[in-house]
Amino acid sequence: MFSLKEGKVFAVVISCAVVLTLGSGEVSAALADDIIKKAPQETPKVDGLVLSPDDALPRVTARSAVVMEARTGRVLYERSMDNRQFPASTTKIMTLIIALEKGNLDDVVKVGPHAAGTEGSTLWLEEGDEITLRELLYGMMLHSGNDATVAVAEHIAGSVDAFARLMTDKAHEIGAKDTNFVNANGLPDDAHYTTAHDLALIASYGYTLPEFEEIVSTKEITFPWVKDETHLLRNENQMLWLYEGGNGVKTGYTDAAGRCLVSAAKRDGIQLVAVVLDSNWMWNDSILLLDYGFSKIDRTTVVKKHAQAGTVAVTGSRARRLGVQTKDEIVLPVVDGAAGYEQTIDLPHAVKAPVRKGDVVGTLRVSYDGKEVAKTDLVAMQDAERKSFFLTVWKSLQSLFF
Repeated sequence: MFSLKEGKVFAVVISCAVVLTLGSGEVSAALADDIIKKAPQETPKVDGLVLSPDDALPRVTARSAVVMEARTGRVLYERSMDNRQFPASTTKIMTLIIALEKGNLDDVVKVGPHAAGTEGSTLWLEEGDEITLRELLYGMMLHSGNDATVAVAEHIAGSVDAFARLMTDKAHEIGAKDTNFVNANGLPDDAHYTTAHDLALIASYGYTLPEFEEIVSTKEITFPWVKDETHLLRNENQMLWLYEGGNGVKTGYTDAAGRCLVSAAKRDGIQLVAVVLDSNWMWNDSILLLDYGFSKIDRTTVVKKHAQAGTVAVTGSRARRLGVQTKDEIVLPVVDGAAGYEQTIDLPHAVKAPVRKGDVVGTLRVSYDGKEVAKTDLVAMQDAERKSFFLTVWKSLQSLFF
């Protein structure tokens, strides 16, 4: 494991005896603790960085930073999170999102000359290589292959420019309004920018997609086309080893952007995303952010399983109304004891018999700040039998003559 300070690598040394006696979670905690101990213990002096007197994390060296609860988008800590910054290779988070939503992971992608000649970090792809889209996405996210991003962009949209427009449109749709992409890999361009807050929103959205977490949380993987005798790709995101529950997401660096890291961790069902942009100590900063986030957050049962949620009218049955209840429990994050969730029940005006106990008749939705964050089915609490035709006729005759 390693961390960075002003371009220099220093080793994190944990004795083998200690590692062998600890579980994986304890090892992560020990490594993270060792990283923090080696970081500056006082407020660091970073050229041009002016801290607010009430900054809760003065040891963080990043110029822009945020830690967010992914499901609700709730910000737990921020520093200049809306300042425009260059994202470097954290750009590839959006590249991955577009590829997952627009592409077929089993497609075979043929590498073109433009992709093969891409500058910067590379997988050493060659013109004419044929690799599945899925495998290129692993290469792009684990090894930060700029050549893979171009191959992906050209395969899905026909050109990098067209793909970048898809990226920007998706960012704005997610709510990342102060973001503009002009390429798929994050190479410097004055028109290619984002904010820490926008990157947190983008990464949080990613965790709602199938395959996203699986790819960004993979530590190592081998493919026969990798041009190394081991054929091994190892994730450059050290937080997967350093932090208990670490499950994403992407590193980045250019001279213009500085050291950037979007990291993430999940504990007890709570998914946090942390972003540091232009950081001197990005691993340490990210550990401090995630630790702070988890210290501020807990879980609460917002909706109990099988809780009665009202009644609905029934037509074609002797029963006039039918009780409904929630199918599942909903447990959501709560910050400093304040939940702030709103519930909405969607039920039809009436349901038609026959209805069996457990049939789905509606939906209970939970929202935070106007955004739906969870839902559960509403189900019938009992049967509602259909009226017999002959019994209905008999009842009608009785009402006429008796």
